[in-house]
Amino acid sequence: MNIRQVSDYLHLNEKKIYTLASEGQIPATKVTGKWLFPRDLVDQWLIESSHGGVLLDRLIIAGSDDPLLHRAVSQVARKIQTSAIVSYSSTGTRLGLSQLARQRADVCAIHWGPAEESHMRHPALLSRHRQHSKWVLVHAFKREIGVIVTPDTRLKWQTIPELFGAGLSWSLRQDGTGSSRFMEEALSHCGMKLEQLNQVEQGLTEREIASQIAMGIAEAGPGARSTAAEFGLDFVSMGWECFDLALYRGVFFRHLFRELMQQLESPESLQQAQLLGGYDFSETGKLVWSS
Repeated sequence: MNIRQVSDYLHLNEKKIYTLASEGQIPATKVTGKWLFPRDLVDQWLIESSHGGVLLDRLIIAGSDDPLLHRAVSQVARKIQTSAIVSYSSTGTRLGLSQLARQRADVCAIHWGPAEESHMRHPALLSRHRQHSKWVLVHAFKREIGVIVTPDTRLKWQTIPELFGAGLSWSLRQDGTGSSRFMEEALSHCGMKLEQLNQVEQGLTEREIASQIAMGIAEAGPGARSTAAEFGLDFVSMGWECFDLALYRGVFFRHLFRELMQQLESPESLQQAQLLGGYDFSETGKLVWSS
């Protein structure tokens, strides 16, 4: 359909259609300078807009990286087989929220600083997107964040200030990630900046940083205690943070999201969390914010 046809089809004026298309909110493509709208995708977009996606058998998760969430997603995918699809792309907090705002993702995992400040920081992050009025925030768990190191490094340097001043080779996260934010604040407390560290690599996920340390490419990098445990590495704590899930209100009631939250609270996940270490499930599933 062209602009005029989709305008008639949706009973919206053409200027509104142009706005929706340019913002990427309605399925559209530009061919030889003209907007075209696939009817089937427009119909699907209408269903999702009307019902918050509850009729779609998919759950796309973006945002922050976490080993236990990856395991929970894999378990849900194993259970549902071919009846639906659930996927998890570790993009970092800020990019994940942008993908959520553009409806490229259904859920975004976020963490942004100390647990005791998350009730202010997380809503503030969401409020930067005009779509935040359609979102809610659900608590997944608390987790211990810090610096991942080899056991030998841990024997030489016991504290965070010592690690920062030791001249180690670092693998660091990209801008806009919760791990990078935590590092910047921890360095600031020590009177240092991120640029003063000897960065030899960049890890796009916490697991990538841990693998680089395990392979001897770097000596230290930010991440969760659980990520260090996955790779048989050691860990120096910087504190605890809240790991929350931002999502559209309609997605909150989607059966795949409920399945994911049940999996996170299952005895299997709790046992895995205990094995990895650094998790607190005391408020899992709690609705912590809504506009």
